[in-house]
Amino acid sequence: MSELLKMLGCRYPIIQGPIGMFNSPKMIASVSEAGAYGMLALGFINNLDEVKKLVDEIRALTDKPFGANIMLINPNNAEILKVLAEAGVSTVTTSVGSPKEVYPVIHGLGMKGIHVVLALPHALAAVKAGADALVVVGSEAGGLRSRNPESSTMVLVPLVADNVKVPIVAAGGIADSRGYRAALALGAQGVQVGTRFLASAESPASEHWKKTIVECGDGGTDLIPALNMRVAQRIIVTPWIKQKMSDPAVKNIADELEINPDKTGNYERAAFGGGQVSALIKDIKAIKEIIREMVS
Repeated sequence: MSELLKMLGCRYPIIQGPIGMFNSPKMIASVSEAGAYGMLALGFINNLDEVKKLVDEIRALTDKPFGANIMLINPNNAEILKVLAEAGVSTVTTSVGSPKEVYPVIHGLGMKGIHVVLALPHALAAVKAGADALVVVGSEAGGLRSRNPESSTMVLVPLVADNVKVPIVAAGGIADSRGYRAALALGAQGVQVGTRFLASAESPASEHWKKTIVECGDGGTDLIPALNMRVAQRIIVTPWIKQKMSDPAVKNIADELEINPDKTGNYERAAFGGGQVSALIKDIKAIKEIIREMVS
């Protein structure tokens, strides 16, 4: 058994990528029941009662291990970590910020922490700060990205593996058994999967969102500014978004996008997130089928 699997306590070294707006206990429990590691996304949650409620709802659906992601810009992380530790969560991931202050808290609670990094310097700093493992995220991944030049998973994972001694989890561009096996060959002990689980039967994403992922073609995603231009977000580009992105009169495309397309019906402007791997996803499957194929 790898060091990562010992840390996670699950059957397969597959971590569900946390998606902030989709803290679905059903989805998280389905990932854990299928032998992988389901993940709560607690980055923007400050209410401890809400954290406890989500944890209790997952526990009612599965007795298998699951974890949570905390964003280091959240001022309530110390209290959130206590709630998680009391609920039996043994391993969390940390992201968006310096890990220096939080890892003594994580270790003091008897927990392990896996820090999310987008570049080699961040990986080295995270290990120095006490991270027990790293999620190494290539440039093709969905979710929030930096505005800096970044390396792809194929380059970044072995680069980090050559320079650290802690376990590595590869993320970005992984949706099936080919990506899973490639990640292990590059030096990772496991993978983190986001977009493929987003396009699953148990995902709470809207049918339009899932359909957009399935219909996404090669080169069908792009990065747009987010959070006051400090970071970027990868979305699936519709013809309307593509036209607006090429319009010099549009200063910030994020201001033009539709946040709640299911309410307005304005899907051309929808900011549907997804990694470049969307181009490989051609159907909506149950999570257990996705995991079974991935580890086959």
